[in-house]
Amino acid sequence: MNRRDFNQLLAMGSAGMLMPNLPAFSRSVAPEVLMEPGMDVSIKKRLADAALNAAKAKGATYADVRIGRYLNQFVLTRENKVQGIINAESFGVGVRVIANGCWGFASVGDARDEAVVAKAAETAVTIAKANARLLTEPVQLAPQKGYGEVSWKAPIKRSAFEVPAKEKVDLLLAANAAAMQNGANFVNNVLFQVNEQKYFASTDGTYADQDIHRIGPSFTVTAVDPQNGKFSTRNSLSSPMGMGYEYLQVNPGDKLAGVTTRYNKGYDLLEDITIAAKQAKEKLSAKSVEAGKYDLVLDPSHLWLTIHESVGHPLELDRVLGYEANFAGTSFATLDKWQAKNFNYGSKAVNFVADKTQVGSLGAVGWDDEGVKTKKWDLVKDGILVNYQAIRDQVHIIGEKESQGCCYADNWSSVQFQRMANVSLEAGKTPLSVDEMIKDVKKGIYIIGDGSFSIDQQRYNFQFGGQLFYEIKDGQIVGMLKDVAYQANTREFWNSCVAVCDERDYRLGGAFNDGKGQPSQSSAVSHGSSTARFNGVNVINTARKI
Repeated sequence: MNRRDFNQLLAMGSAGMLMPNLPAFSRSVAPEVLMEPGMDVSIKKRLADAALNAAKAKGATYADVRIGRYLNQFVLTRENKVQGIINAESFGVGVRVIANGCWGFASVGDARDEAVVAKAAETAVTIAKANARLLTEPVQLAPQKGYGEVSWKAPIKRSAFEVPAKEKVDLLLAANAAAMQNGANFVNNVLFQVNEQKYFASTDGTYADQDIHRIGPSFTVTAVDPQNGKFSTRNSLSSPMGMGYEYLQVNPGDKLAGVTTRYNKGYDLLEDITIAAKQAKEKLSAKSVEAGKYDLVLDPSHLWLTIHESVGHPLELDRVLGYEANFAGTSFATLDKWQAKNFNYGSKAVNFVADKTQVGSLGAVGWDDEGVKTKKWDLVKDGILVNYQAIRDQVHIIGEKESQGCCYADNWSSVQFQRMANVSLEAGKTPLSVDEMIKDVKKGIYIIGDGSFSIDQQRYNFQFGGQLFYEIKDGQIVGMLKDVAYQANTREFWNSCVAVCDERDYRLGGAFNDGKGQPSQSSAVSHGSSTARFNGVNVINTARKI
């Protein structure tokens, strides 16, 4: 191994610690490869038809094919140095079938020949028939109409891959310099970009060609007290988004101002990192919180993670049914609670929706990975549990006749299965700003940004930290706190929600690396909300010695 390859491997290792994993069977490529258009759609259709015909000839009653090209770029910096630039590509074909009432799956990398793809389809049928020997109940697949030849493209304004690497490096290094000039001792700054070129075809008659773009800036600044060596950090308040490079090209009118920077349509990296450096330094002298009951005012940059863990995951139907029990747990939100039609998941102020169509979100696509047109649906309405997230072979269990369109595989080599949609807390209907919400709080804490957390296997008992904590007394923010975490159970917490700010404050948070399944897969998902208030929540001091 030469020095260049060794350094690249080190950079990829650093990226892996900071950002999601590269897709399976990724190979390092020259940056210009990321801008190539990829395989023509007519060739994709020929490959897909070869697989579908081979599967049917071998006895499959249903088959689908996914042809995927996955492009990724990491740009990693630390202080005034570039740690690495990684360009990666993964291409291949996955075939899923039903034969003898059972699923089978096979995949092949870098497949551009019809005979090779057909062979993979035959293998998938062989696997399905072998699996069927242990079958206790055949797959019940919800009907799905074919859409013919269709396409969907993320509505981006500028592809991040078309932006020269130097422009990205200059931005990150300028941001690092701004952090160092404003009190940071250390800074790590990463930009991650994704393009998924996905083609789906099935025996139902759908041929869907999709072009998906995502971008994720992320930094951590560290301030050190020279007197005692103690340090504090503040991570970026950015959110990964289903957008192009325009996300980092912010106009002043695109931002909302508050106690700390909030971002709506775009993200000002220089502004956020400058403020972050000052806040990291301020955290060193912040007052340690006194444990007790507080009213919490939770910013969307924080609340998205609580939504993800306590709402998104427990309302996945496969988790409810116990399919995830061996790996990531089950769910307290069991079918009997849904069947009762009166289970108070939260207060009347709480309305959760799942939405795979939300513009700018990480999970937005036109069709899911089994050819279902995506949509929006209610999960919790006026506090009552009304639905789950389910796919074609699950919806009969909850009495529905069509899939909700939330099937996903993170790569061509992975079998698709039920994944979390964008799950969001709807904004309040009554006009309410953050300042107005705070004015009504007597004893509270305003929490901004996500931090460490823990939650049990049923997604019920939990603890969440954050990035920034501000003490509220008699309707006024009086100073910064530290060592804050709140504890509750899911139902108690969401029933303590008394108000949600209106849509003017609505923002998306999210993550690239939502893990699930065995073998594990990662998906990208967003969660939106406006700032919300929760009364009487238990707050602990995380620095207290036990």
